[in-house]
Amino acid sequence: ELENLSDAPLSGDEENGGSEERKNEINGNWIPATSITEAKINAKAKRRLRKNSSRDSGRGDSVSENGETLKIGVVVPTSPKGKLLDRRSRSGKGRGLPKKGGAGGKGVWGTPGQVYDVEEVDIKDPNYDDDQENCIYETVVLPLDERAFEKTLTPIIQEYFEHGDTNEVSEMLKDLNLGEMKYSVPVLAVSLALEGKASHREMTSKLISDLCGTVVSKTDVEKSFDRLLKELPELVLDSPKAPQV
Repeated sequence: ELENLSDAPLSGDEENGGSEERKNEINGNWIPATSITEAKINAKAKRRLRKNSSRDSGRGDSVSENGETLKIGVVVPTSPKGKLLDRRSRSGKGRGLPKKGGAGGKGVWGTPGQVYDVEEVDIKDPNYDDDQENCIYETVVLPLDERAFEKTLTPIIQEYFEHGDTNEVSEMLKDLNLGEMKYSVPVLAVSLALEGKASHREMTSKLISDLCGTVVSKTDVEKSFDRLLKELPELVLDSPKAPQV
């Protein structure tokens, strides 16, 4: 009955009453004016709360029974959504332990201490090949082209000028697929030595001698010096004393 009271402001008699406590009659009962005012305020607050809750019901925010606003993404503990990730039995049975001792399900390692047997090849498999067990797999190294050759071997030869170990250079060159660029090894070494010191030229002579017969052949060395003589005019631009050296 108190919720149906009007929200209209106080009448003129109530405003002129000052601090004097006036009494009104509701259903034959006399109630102080202060109690009626509090009842109106409470009724107005409840109607505003209902209006806001119905307006925000589709926006993700909701109002709980206690009047507290729940933010978006917050799941009420008693909501069914909170049970989606719950792995406990919905029937209330069981002790909550993993199925099959942790060995069941997809993408699991199996029980601790489990040893797997060697998988046998199915001969009836349409993809079975008799020669697949005798295959030998080797790492394929693509041959170096001219640009990659110079970019790869230049730091190797420059490091050789520092440590002077021809065996290390030989091992590094064996790991590379030089292909038809073998004859270019002496060409690059001599070209770099012409721009360096006299000690570098002496080390280059020793390097070519040690690589001949292991990494490069005598034919490759002959071909490399033929190319050096043809490119001598270009070498003079960087090293004027190249013909004498």
